[in-house]
Amino acid sequence: MGSEVWTELHRDDGDAQRQVALRYILDAWDDALHDGIEPEMLANAALFAALSDLIEIYGETAVAKMTSRLPRRIHHGEFTLRRTPQ
Repeated sequence: MGSEVWTELHRDDGDAQRQVALRYILDAWDDALHDGIEPEMLANAALFAALSDLIEIYGETAVAKMTSRLPRRIHHGEFTLRRTPQ
């Protein structure tokens, strides 16, 4: 692990750790795309892995409650990187 990543991970700043975690995910995502994995297959696998881990940590009820808010967040563009006219 690079020294700058080690420094970021061990700062007492949750935002910095989230940024480092996201960088790891995005790097792995890019590697998988480069290896020919279709984006929708990768996305489904990532969602499964994320939800499985969250359920293991917080339980099904808490994760169900959290994910019930996703439609509103999606409709408000929270996860949209490129806006397209509709």
